[in-house]
Amino acid sequence: MDKPISRFNVPAPDDLPDDIRERILAVQDKAGFVPNVFWALAHRPDEFRAFFAYHDALMEKPSGLTKGEREMIVVATSGINQCQYCVVAHGAILRIREGNPLIADQIAVNYRKADITPRQRAMLDFAVQVSNAAHTVGPEDHARMAEHGFSDEDIWDIGAIAAFFALSNRMANLTSMRPNDEFYLMGRMPRDSEA
Repeated sequence: MDKPISRFNVPAPDDLPDDIRERILAVQDKAGFVPNVFWALAHRPDEFRAFFAYHDALMEKPSGLTKGEREMIVVATSGINQCQYCVVAHGAILRIREGNPLIADQIAVNYRKADITPRQRAMLDFAVQVSNAAHTVGPEDHARMAEHGFSDEDIWDIGAIAAFFALSNRMANLTSMRPNDEFYLMGRMPRDSEA
């Protein structure tokens, strides 16, 4: 028996505004399936547009952080925030971006013991601080990040990704958003063409 992907109404594709339907179809063409976050957030079209515009602004732009490091931030903070959807979905993306089938599980469970660099550990310490205790961030935290080679723009990016995904984690938990089964195996095994 299939479980619902959200506790809220998920609109039928034909009931979606054209721009949202086109975005969902484009994702399906690229990934081969539609991540459930797209269906769940389509419940509120204006919020869908705002969410994905900010997501893309943070996760797709040129940055001093690699795309893999950005996904590390998502997985670490989502693990701390107990967000099953984001840990599973972004864990899959992290495994692919880093070409490492172990990294996402290590970071989700306890990033402090993961096989990452000291710089990445500092990045995740700061991201978790912003996600869960942003009121404690002060000049000493910025100085510590600079000691690890992070620019002010990098620090902004780390904090913004952590803050944005704190929202995402809470919405995923509010809606009981279910991760797609496809995410669980992605990036764990070599592709058939690579074997």
